[in-house]
Amino acid sequence: MTDQSTSKIALVTGASRGLGAALAEDLAKTHHVVAVARTTGALEELDDRIQASGGQATLAPMDINQPDAMAQLCRSIYDRWGSIDLWAHCAVHAPPMSPAPHMDMKDWDKTLTSNVTAAGRLITFIAPLLGDQGQAVFFDDPCTGDKFFGAYGASKAAQIALARSWQAENAKSGPKVHILTPNPMPTAVRARFFPGENRDTLTSAQSEAKRLLAQI
Repeated sequence: MTDQSTSKIALVTGASRGLGAALAEDLAKTHHVVAVARTTGALEELDDRIQASGGQATLAPMDINQPDAMAQLCRSIYDRWGSIDLWAHCAVHAPPMSPAPHMDMKDWDKTLTSNVTAAGRLITFIAPLLGDQGQAVFFDDPCTGDKFFGAYGASKAAQIALARSWQAENAKSGPKVHILTPNPMPTAVRARFFPGENRDTLTSAQSEAKRLLAQI
């Protein structure tokens, strides 16, 4: 069992399924994981898997779009541990695919709020917890700019542009910001974009988590 008082702390936003859950499970081998997601049941299932492997997690069933909740979470992390060692931002909203002139504006607003505004706000909340020694990880998507990906692609491009600016600003100090590109995985988000795809040909989220963590 991981010693909660001395282990490193990893914060995973969007930890309930897909890559986020796989990263949380792998990180739990060396870190105490703070797992953030909206779906309580999925977080509890994640916690069961982590505990079965000898790790520990703190579950935070909340929406990253709620500023007060996220501010309180970060304050609680500071009060309990003082800092974190790693933040992996996997939370993402996937709107319906649509030609650019036919995007639903409610979907557009929700996508920008979830994928851009929330990410920007989280950076301001989490950067002090990371300090100079911590690491932050964002995930790019090569679908950006493809046809029918207008809302999603624009939001991911904006998020990654923000992350690249933060990365450049910290080039000589810290925290260290990583921008990684996962291979296609059989996630719920991808199934929404490619419903007829043969998922057997895709890389498992567990394999991708190990590969990506090896890069940081």
